[in-house]
Amino acid sequence: MKKLSRLSLLSMALIAAFAVMASGPARALVEIDINKANVEPLPVAITDFISGDELGAQISGVIAADLKRSGLFAPVDKGAFIEKISNPDAAPRFEDWRVINAQALVTGRVVKEADGRLRAEFRLWDTFANQQLSGEQFFTQPENWRRVAHIIADAIYERLTGEKGYFDTRVVFVAESGPKTDRKKQLAIMDQDGANVRTLTDANSLVLTPRFSPSRQEVTYMSFEGGQPRVYLLQLETGQRELVGNFPGMTFSPRFSPDGQRVIMSLEQDGNANIYTMDLRSRATTRLTSTAAIDTSPSYSPDNSQIVFESDRGGRQQLYVMNADGTNQRRISFGDGSYSTPVWSPRGDLIAFTKQSGGKFSIGVMKTDGSGERILTSGFHNEGPTWAPNGRVLMFFRQPAGSGGPQIYSIDLTGYNEQQVSTPSYASDPAWSPLLE
Repeated sequence: MKKLSRLSLLSMALIAAFAVMASGPARALVEIDINKANVEPLPVAITDFISGDELGAQISGVIAADLKRSGLFAPVDKGAFIEKISNPDAAPRFEDWRVINAQALVTGRVVKEADGRLRAEFRLWDTFANQQLSGEQFFTQPENWRRVAHIIADAIYERLTGEKGYFDTRVVFVAESGPKTDRKKQLAIMDQDGANVRTLTDANSLVLTPRFSPSRQEVTYMSFEGGQPRVYLLQLETGQRELVGNFPGMTFSPRFSPDGQRVIMSLEQDGNANIYTMDLRSRATTRLTSTAAIDTSPSYSPDNSQIVFESDRGGRQQLYVMNADGTNQRRISFGDGSYSTPVWSPRGDLIAFTKQSGGKFSIGVMKTDGSGERILTSGFHNEGPTWAPNGRVLMFFRQPAGSGGPQIYSIDLTGYNEQQVSTPSYASDPAWSPLLE
């Protein structure tokens, strides 16, 4: 049994009760090749979960939306279903699902327990192998039903692809409102699908560059409160805010190290901007670059051993990589145009970036030595990529020509499946959380 402590949410594997269940691991139904130009979505039937109210259908609806949004799955139209599932514990009539080309089937139920909690359970079936692939049940408070749906979608995603899912995550971003001449910017947070938006700061002070901690429910961001840019830490659960440091000059682009023990940032002094790291326990600061240039937007590799950053030391913004102690600084971007906002993939194999060339702003990825550059999307103004925790999907923000303000979009590593993430207001500078605990 595993416990998700923040929500007092429990899950356990369902016990196999009939012979059709798999006796061992089954072969994944789809293999993901992230370098493939396009992936044919897997047809999957997701039935309304059995329940005494509309909640079962709502949970299955969120699951279907998550899987469809990934671009790897094609939920089958419910109007095509032949069998009506009335007992999710019984084996389905597999031939009824094969005839509508549903290669996988999801069934489930939602029950309100005597203590007020919800029990949600699901089973995932391979309709061509006539066997169950997985099944789990979860207990939580009713208000957490959407999170249960995301967790189930993650379990299905992982079982069918062999990769970790990314649906049980949140995104912190800058919510923008008002006219361009008097734009208000607040820190806000939402589920990865755009649901449950709430603001974290008021509109009295400009905020920029929010970034999630990899190990705690905490974000770092820059605020112009009092007219001076400072870096803050914000505890999401308590709302407690802490000043990282009161540095002379400007501070830019704060970001956590992968172990959550340090914050790396750019500090401007005497017209130059260099990269510094601060130990969050001792508050000791270490300078990593020392150039008569602008070095900014640092991002650690997932093993903490290297840092990618942008610098105009060669005349225009390019990407550089150095060791975590500041040694062995070397340029890795050599294409036309300028490069900015680099972010190391959680997998460790790629670096995402913004590229400006030929009047367009593009979001792209390259290998960590600068080779294999691929542009995923281009437009009037795209900027600020952030990785899903499984390293397969990126979010970024775009301001189309003539629009009133920016919006958040997502795209996968194939360069296909670009989608807008709807928000109540204009939105910029997203930062993806790790999987919730």
